[in-house]
Amino acid sequence: MYPALAVADALVARGHLRPSILFVGVRRGIEATAVPAAGYSVELLPGRGLQRSIRPRAIVANVGAVVGLLHAFVIALRLIGRHRPRVVLGVGGYASFPCVAAALLRRIPAVVHEQNAAPGLANRWAVRLGARAAVSLPGTPLRDAEVTGNPVRGAVLAVRRAPASEPPLVAVVGGSLGAGRLNHAALELYDRWRDRDDIAVRHVAGPRGYDGCAEGLRRLRRAADVLRYDLVRYEGDMPELYTRAAVLVGRAGAVTCAEVAVTGTPAVLVPLPSAPGDHQTRNAEALVDAGGAVLVPDAELDGTRLARELDALFAPPLDGSPARLEEMSRAARTVGRPDAADRVADLVEETARDA
Repeated sequence: MYPALAVADALVARGHLRPSILFVGVRRGIEATAVPAAGYSVELLPGRGLQRSIRPRAIVANVGAVVGLLHAFVIALRLIGRHRPRVVLGVGGYASFPCVAAALLRRIPAVVHEQNAAPGLANRWAVRLGARAAVSLPGTPLRDAEVTGNPVRGAVLAVRRAPASEPPLVAVVGGSLGAGRLNHAALELYDRWRDRDDIAVRHVAGPRGYDGCAEGLRRLRRAADVLRYDLVRYEGDMPELYTRAAVLVGRAGAVTCAEVAVTGTPAVLVPLPSAPGDHQTRNAEALVDAGGAVLVPDAELDGTRLARELDALFAPPLDGSPARLEEMSRAARTVGRPDAADRVADLVEETARDA
């Protein structure tokens, strides 16, 4: 959703009227609140995505999901017929495919943007049906795709890093819902670092894991602990956290990787092992290869491994060379594409003109 909003903002900056841009999402998604908050209109489709499992419960759920998808396609056909857009931009996910397919069926041109290195099912099918493709990373296997980068919110593009130094801050962020493996490792890190006053931790546990983390932290804490450790349910100001954090520990989702790159935030990335096509590992590779991030496999992450990786990043160089975190920040920026929203907007406008 945030890359889509970034493209919409880029189109408005070019003179397109805000009311001329309509979002279509799902009732279960964050778009129901995030899109109106950004000043755009949104139509919401019913249903949910498919579960990638052959367990009986998943199969039953997927039968309902397919029925919901057909219902969503009928609604999308009506929406496309009523609004007659010049072009449709799909950003992947459940709501994307019905709208893109409905547009192409009505001979309205479509563009899809793929955030991840491994394309999702919705975008793969959309390209087969005739949509033009934009991708975040080179080598993403979509036919005739244009590499644009992953659009990033203006507030993140505006970040000018000034990492806290007294003490330096480690941000542990598991995404909007949180990540169990990161949460466990962060609490184990607290147990190892409880006597340290030369570092601070901000742990964003996510709504699903916060209560358990709060109870775990309560049991761990002792009266003599000096580590500055802030546990929060949700981070409402990620741009500020990118500004202050010396290093970020997080998953390797497409948005996280794009924001880490454009802000120059050194990162320890822990790809989600169940991500389709192992796309999070592939998302992280460009940053890791450039020297802007360290990759730790999910199965290897615990408090001991996390402490070892972070201690290595904070260790002062022995040969007088720049500190490793400074080098990582510069390397991360070489991967960032701050013009990604404009490049996707270019493709959207060009597709509409050529129709």
